[in-house]
Amino acid sequence: MNVIAILETGRPPADLAARYGDYVDQFRALLGDGVATRRFDVQAGELPDDPAAFAGVIVTGSAAGVYEDLPWIEPLAQWLRDARGKTRLTGICFGHQIMAQAFGGRVEKSGRGWGVGLHTYEVTGDEAWMQPPAGTLSIPASHQDQVIALTDDARVIAASPFTPNAGVAWGDDAISFQCHPEFDPAFAAALTEGRRGRIAEHLVDEAQASLQQANDRAILGAWIRNYLGVSNAEENKA
Repeated sequence: MNVIAILETGRPPADLAARYGDYVDQFRALLGDGVATRRFDVQAGELPDDPAAFAGVIVTGSAAGVYEDLPWIEPLAQWLRDARGKTRLTGICFGHQIMAQAFGGRVEKSGRGWGVGLHTYEVTGDEAWMQPPAGTLSIPASHQDQVIALTDDARVIAASPFTPNAGVAWGDDAISFQCHPEFDPAFAAALTEGRRGRIAEHLVDEAQASLQQANDRAILGAWIRNYLGVSNAEENKA
């Protein structure tokens, strides 16, 4: 079944969702036309019965922390442990963090503070699905928590001084990224602006300026599609 399961672990503010779509909408845009998806509302207790029934899985971002005592977090972590090796797993932001925690790593609220705006990461991995090749990736980010410890079977594939474990691969069946390739820069800017006051003024201003610069969302989007074994309509025309 060539369908991607999107595990929705959070939603953007309602006004932004009305303008830019929710996180599932944004991932559907990243995957492109012609890629079949199915939404699962994880906070409502929805998880796929059979991971192997899907070509791959994406775990979205969330305002929640993986270390919070919320009733849906441990069932998701257990599902990821059970699903590993049965389908291709991809985690983004919260998804990146919950995968790390589920597989034996550690996540904390970082002493580095908020990571917002366009962040640039050095590509440290060399995986077959990393096509087209790139030495760095500049992608919108929005997080306070970070993966601070990994297990021995994890490979760091993207890193920066601010986020040393920015991209991770576990064997051949799980990858994750701290950044948000699904975020349109306008959405990232609006989300960050809405947190002015929670985030220091100068960080918001710097983030807004950075989001005006060129980004590599198309490259990371292609990598994720390659990894999941799907292609969008434009790629099919090429």
